[in-house]
Amino acid sequence: MDLELTGKIALVTGASSGIGAATARVLAEEGADVVVSYGRNEAGARRTIEAVTAAGRRAWLRQMNVTDPTHISQAMAALKNDVDGLDVLVLCAGQNIITPFEHVTPDEWNQVIAVNLNGPFYVLQAAIPLLRDGGSVVTVASVAAHTGVPQHAHYAAAKAGLINLTKSAARLLGPRVRVNCVAPGLVLGTPMGDYTATTMAPDYAQKRLLTQRFGTPDEVARCIVFVASPVAGFMTGATIDINGGRELR
Repeated sequence: MDLELTGKIALVTGASSGIGAATARVLAEEGADVVVSYGRNEAGARRTIEAVTAAGRRAWLRQMNVTDPTHISQAMAALKNDVDGLDVLVLCAGQNIITPFEHVTPDEWNQVIAVNLNGPFYVLQAAIPLLRDGGSVVTVASVAAHTGVPQHAHYAAAKAGLINLTKSAARLLGPRVRVNCVAPGLVLGTPMGDYTATTMAPDYAQKRLLTQRFGTPDEVARCIVFVASPVAGFMTGATIDINGGRELR
């Protein structure tokens, strides 16, 4: 299927690893040029740049501290020197700190909320002037937003907030720009998925997923890119679950 992304320009936050890196690569494979944004993992971001250019597309590297609105505004202003607008914005930067509910410290709470909820708000707010008519925004939440998780309640709370932030942005920006959310379940190749599979609940997939296996970054990325593409042009304000049937078992 042609997703009609050839020649489009996309920005992906959290693109140095996992789902973000896979999303940047799939966008490039579908014909988009990609701004690869990262927080601290520059080496990983440069590998993503290589994947984008290997697909024959242009790539730009941008460091962006998503918890700092001043830094984000400066990064967006600098980006205008390279691109004249954005067609796709994927807000994939995230962080989890696995701590039982009763032991979460104020610093842990604030850090997780800052990255997973404040960050998408700040980036989207700063990106609005760059978003072209007909553009698309995809936020990345989590199955934890629906189910709650006592081992990381702060993460679940942030991702639940992100779903409603998505709806608010969709109402604000429609019909000019679509805004949707993709909520993955546990994915191997990400810190949370790998931790669960090897440490916290090695039998999680067999007991809790209809697929009886974890997802992959590529599978989630392809869902994100479809939702971001013009082919999904009638979809906005929606949350798409991709979790192996976690909520049905």
